Amino acid sequence: MSETLDLVVIGAGQAGLSLSYELSRAGVEHVVLERGRVGESWRGRWDSFCLVTPNWSVQLPGGNYQGEDPHGFMPKDEIVQHLVRYAQAFKAPVREGIEVFAVDHAGRNRFVVRTSRGEIRAQRVVVASGGFQKPHRPSNADRFPASTRVIDAADYTNPACLPLGEVLIIGSGQTGCQLAEELSECGRTVFLSCGRNPWLPRRLGDRDFVDWLTKTAFLEATMRHLPNPLARLGGNVQSTGCRGGHDLHYRTLHAQGVVLLGRFAGCEDGIAYFADDLEESVAFGDARYGDVCGMIRKACIEKGLDLPEMPPPAPFASSAPTSLDVRRLGAVIFTCGYRPDYASWIHVAGGFDELGYPIQEDGSSTVVPGLHFMGVHFQRKRKSASLLGVTEDAAILAERIRVER
Repeated sequence: MSETLDLVVIGAGQAGLSLSYELSRAGVEHVVLERGRVGESWRGRWDSFCLVTPNWSVQLPGGNYQGEDPHGFMPKDEIVQHLVRYAQAFKAPVREGIEVFAVDHAGRNRFVVRTSRGEIRAQRVVVASGGFQKPHRPSNADRFPASTRVIDAADYTNPACLPLGEVLIIGSGQTGCQLAEELSECGRTVFLSCGRNPWLPRRLGDRDFVDWLTKTAFLEATMRHLPNPLARLGGNVQSTGCRGGHDLHYRTLHAQGVVLLGRFAGCEDGIAYFADDLEESVAFGDARYGDVCGMIRKACIEKGLDLPEMPPPAPFASSAPTSLDVRRLGAVIFTCGYRPDYASWIHVAGGFDELGYPIQEDGSSTVVPGLHFMGVHFQRKRKSASLLGVTEDAAILAERIRVER
């Protein structure tokens, strides 16, 4: 089947729905295509997944969190329910169960959207499929024995999905730390290969750290505030919202019995090797904690707020093994984050930079007229892809589309 439409939005997560809300309010006709169901990417997270940011941070246009636990952390099923109710509330024109295989540029303001239901010819397309689509593994990650179960975080559901035995987790951002904690609590011996990740205590004084960040310029940072483009790939703050939220970082995991290792250096003949750099990674996170403390002090002085207690990091000492016999492992889980994969299915010449991000301004491609994006990491600011930041970006992009010719 073939169809001709003016505007197609791809993705019915928080980014696509937020834009749909603003487009509907502005009277711009459009359809939203979703490969699964509303909130599909949240549905695919592991069983115990919950928000790392407090519930009050769910600030969608016309769809803020209105529950009784604003300082709690919604589990994934409640996140999905919130998005479903949100879409129903403004009658979002979502077509579920339609997978988009490719978007081809067919001339000025002309696109062919190839889907599981046939082709759609559109004058304008908004890609709201999420900023990170492809699980990342380091280049030296392909030498594990065939007998070893090796998966990405996206394939993990719960401890029972893994073979019996010890577990090696490679990647120490939010996901890696959360899975390490869960598996350790279930009695597994867990090895965590650590990198350079920031951390913050769950609370500083009587406020959650996210609340403090909103008082500073941290979430408002743009690309020009980063030291280099690669910095945009840096990991999120190590933390968790499980069981009401608590501290989760290298020190808490070490105290729990998780064996911390340095950066993964490769696997050869059944032996995994790790750099002797664990102390440097811990020091990196401590320095980022110090940076944020400085930002909070500055904000408190400027805004007349009471300064919270911000204790220095506790001393850290651990002898990290530099090799590990893979034969003792039941599974290896890569939690090294995701990379953008737009260019593999959006066929527009020169539309993406060397890291795979769209070349855009305020969500609109500066290379291809009529092509737009929502939910891109650092689309406008650090908060752009978050539940806390999509409202601002959606309003700006919807207005650009409204006046677009």
